[in-house]
Amino acid sequence: MNDGDEISSAGAEERRFGPLGTALVIIPTYNEAENIKSIVGRVRESVPEAHVLVADDNSPDGTGKLADELAAQDDHVQVLHRKGKEGLGAAYLAGFRWGIENGYGVLVEMDADGSHQPEELPRLLTALKGADLVLGSRWVPGGRVVNWPKSREFISRGGSTYSRLLLDVPIRDVTGGYRAFRRETLEGLGLAEVASQGYCFQVDLARRAVKAGFHVVEVPITFVERVHGDSKMSKDILVEALWRVTSWGVAERFGKLRSHGPAGASDGSAPAGPSGAPSAAKSSEDASSPSAASAPAERHSSGAQDR
Repeated sequence: MNDGDEISSAGAEERRFGPLGTALVIIPTYNEAENIKSIVGRVRESVPEAHVLVADDNSPDGTGKLADELAAQDDHVQVLHRKGKEGLGAAYLAGFRWGIENGYGVLVEMDADGSHQPEELPRLLTALKGADLVLGSRWVPGGRVVNWPKSREFISRGGSTYSRLLLDVPIRDVTGGYRAFRRETLEGLGLAEVASQGYCFQVDLARRAVKAGFHVVEVPITFVERVHGDSKMSKDILVEALWRVTSWGVAERFGKLRSHGPAGASDGSAPAGPSGAPSAAKSSEDASSPSAASAPAERHSSGAQDR
């Protein structure tokens, strides 16, 4: 099975990707006491060399305390205690900063509820050997969801399709949250200017990566609906995503986005191009060259057209 370790998209085969370094799996939590021990244990078993950072938003149910107990027993587990519930995007940004400051080479996004299966993480990391960003995708061949109602699948598929077409981003699962970034990729995305949350946060990072010329790979995953606890999805998150994606798309199409240099603008504009990224993570592709796709992994780079 090709998990993305062979790169066939235009220009990517001419690049030499550096070593990955140690991976840090960032798990944001808010009231995940029923899940935290299981998910951390599964990560440690699936990728023993990886480290785990639990970013807890002062969960009332004691998730943070349970995470502290895990950390006390395992030096590969760390806990980042945050003041309160500030949203998924803020938790990941805090985790990214912590990971970069502490020298990790790979930073992984993973949900605490088990919907992102840790047993699939080795395939994402294998694909990252030849990419700048790997997305675990539900909507490429081989990807699927388990125990989702049709209404939820319709919203997710529709959100990805709407974002992909409006923003001209050739990613099938642009709202998905199971991702592996090279450190250099995150450093080139203008994270200080990212203010979006939830679905929108994932769309924002994906579009910034593509617009900046990074090489993006989608690897099929099986997404399993949570068994314990409550979903954090809300109407407000969906409304924010619709509003921000629409405003970005309209502004880009009419040329109204202001340029603020490589770091991007505070209104959500993507970085100005690969010149803003460290050389180790730049795409060697010309912005006009198309990328090829192959199943089960789909690969996208700057300038790639929607298939």
